[in-house]
Amino acid sequence: MTDDEQSQLGRAMSALTEDCMHKAGYGSWNPAPELPKMGPKTLTDLRYGIHDAALVGKRGYHPDAAEKAAHDAAVEAAIAGRSGGAATAAENGCGQQSKQKIGDSQSGFQLAEQLANDAFTKAEKEPEVAAAFTQWSTCMKESGYNYREPLDAVDDPKFARDVTKAEIDTALADLNCRSRTNVALVWYEAEVRLQKAALEKNAQALQGGRAKLDSAMKNVNAVLAGKR
Repeated sequence: MTDDEQSQLGRAMSALTEDCMHKAGYGSWNPAPELPKMGPKTLTDLRYGIHDAALVGKRGYHPDAAEKAAHDAAVEAAIAGRSGGAATAAENGCGQQSKQKIGDSQSGFQLAEQLANDAFTKAEKEPEVAAAFTQWSTCMKESGYNYREPLDAVDDPKFARDVTKAEIDTALADLNCRSRTNVALVWYEAEVRLQKAALEKNAQALQGGRAKLDSAMKNVNAVLAGKR
């Protein structure tokens, strides 16, 4: 699903659930607000790791501070607005009814997601990608950092909390080694090749999935147009 489709689906689900909750007697119930975006801007942004030197210099491997603050505040507000066992049970039941009215939107893109994830994992084992990983790792060792693969640094538990100078220094070295070895481009090109092969092999099933998603989106559009 595109970001726009995801947003439309969320709004339609909220509208149907709100109707159901009000009919069930929960007149004060309001749907959770749509959360502001944080982190990757597209499906490929950060897929192979960091690349924004300005952001890395301030935040290391962490997302933009303002984006994170807005996202965390929205999450806290959504949690605060959800209280009461009876209301939660009713909301879950209404949510299921809403899904049934819209149709099976998820199965329309599950195969595509699975194929994409498989290609991502398989690409790591392609000879040229493995070689690029080795070059990147060697480059990092020259700066005093011991990581085997490009995403190992971002997943380092010691960088899980607040941004530190050590994290920023590591991320800047990471960025330098990425530039020197071209690792992201090599990885991307290998995954593109694998994805294209998977697309050709699963074309019919993927077309069927797209048809299911299109059908669900027609129902979404009808709900948003007030025909619910």
